[in-house]
Amino acid sequence: MTAPLSQPFSIPGMLTDADAESAWIEVIRKMDETYANLVAQQVELERKNAELEEAQAFIASVLESMTDVLIACDRDGRIEQTNPAAERALACTGRDLTGRPLRDFLDQASHAAFARLCSAALRREGGSDVELSLRGPTGPFPVAVNSTVRYDQRGHAIGLVLVGRPIGELRRAYRDLAAAHEGLKQTQQQLVHSEKMASLGRLVAGVAHELNNPISFVYGNAHAMRRYVDRMTAYLDRVHDGASAADLAVSRKDLRIDRARADVTATLDGMLEGTERVRDIVAELRRFSSEQKHASERFDMTALLRSAVTWVARAQMPDLTVVFDLPEALEIAGHPGHLHQVAMNLVQNAIDAMAGAPSKRLELHGREEDGRIVVTIRDSGHGIPDAILGRIFDPFFTTKPVGKGTGLGLSISYQLVHDHGGALTAVNHPGGGALFTLILPAAGCREGAAQ
Repeated sequence: MTAPLSQPFSIPGMLTDADAESAWIEVIRKMDETYANLVAQQVELERKNAELEEAQAFIASVLESMTDVLIACDRDGRIEQTNPAAERALACTGRDLTGRPLRDFLDQASHAAFARLCSAALRREGGSDVELSLRGPTGPFPVAVNSTVRYDQRGHAIGLVLVGRPIGELRRAYRDLAAAHEGLKQTQQQLVHSEKMASLGRLVAGVAHELNNPISFVYGNAHAMRRYVDRMTAYLDRVHDGASAADLAVSRKDLRIDRARADVTATLDGMLEGTERVRDIVAELRRFSSEQKHASERFDMTALLRSAVTWVARAQMPDLTVVFDLPEALEIAGHPGHLHQVAMNLVQNAIDAMAGAPSKRLELHGREEDGRIVVTIRDSGHGIPDAILGRIFDPFFTTKPVGKGTGLGLSISYQLVHDHGGALTAVNHPGGGALFTLILPAAGCREGAAQ
């Protein structure tokens, strides 16, 4: 018996229409996903490609703008890449340089240094600085090279990166700078020497004025002693010739022997006093001219200030009124010659400030307080203009005409006082004139600090 023809006929394993439609939908969905992934990957690839091109453009711009020579070599010293500065220095394009040994572009004297760099790369040593001389189109092209080892992704040394800075211009600049500095030093030495000569001139004038009195006294007493000796010799000759007592009495009266005898002692004492004064002046000169930078001794600042005024002020300004308000002694420990120079410079500055002033008065006050010696020097000049008050201790600053001053006196004084652990300041006194204040450690405080 056969089945009715209207009943569907199915073969086992065959898909129905519903199943086929579902399969096609799944295939289309998978294709959409794949396409979407391909589009996303394409977009990411294009983004990374844009970033890569941007990075390459940035690196290219950096290499282009570099003035230093950059050469990348392999382990055997063959050129792999260069920057435009290196291509300009070697007068070759990057394509012509690639693959060629760098030794071909080095002077013979630089071959050994370059060989050491390559050996260091093989030994995986760190970077080093050497000087190489490239052979440029116009002659040797010296560069100061910094060398570093280049590694691959696995950490293997694969070559060198050389960065060289041209040193020709640097050397010329250094030579010009050295020449200018040497000229400046010579000029400074000449100015310092001029200041020393000016100080020496003031010192010589003051010393000559100071020495004149005791030397004149000794000279006059020496002539008096010569007359006394002549009279006594004549009297003794008559005694030896056997003259009578009456004749000797007459001769004694005529030759004024008794007066000579009475004056001899005073005359000799005066000569000794004059020579001792000369000796003291010479001793002060020796202390003043001492060049022992580390020689420190105790001395009296009061005596030093008085001698500075005597040597400088009285010789240049006879009508000067000097007021000393100083204790009998102000003990200082330091270099007396240097501080004597400071005192002379301050007094000289006051003398210059009072030139042309109607009243010439110099006041020196000194005291000891809190372990410090404080000395003030005031003049009756016109004072210091406010515009330059903060610059008077600057080296080479002066308000005097050209040829009248070097501008180093106060600067040197400021440094010498600072070396002694003190301070030097300047202000305008309310009553007129300039007021310089010198502050120094007292003898006991400075010696204690030194210990």
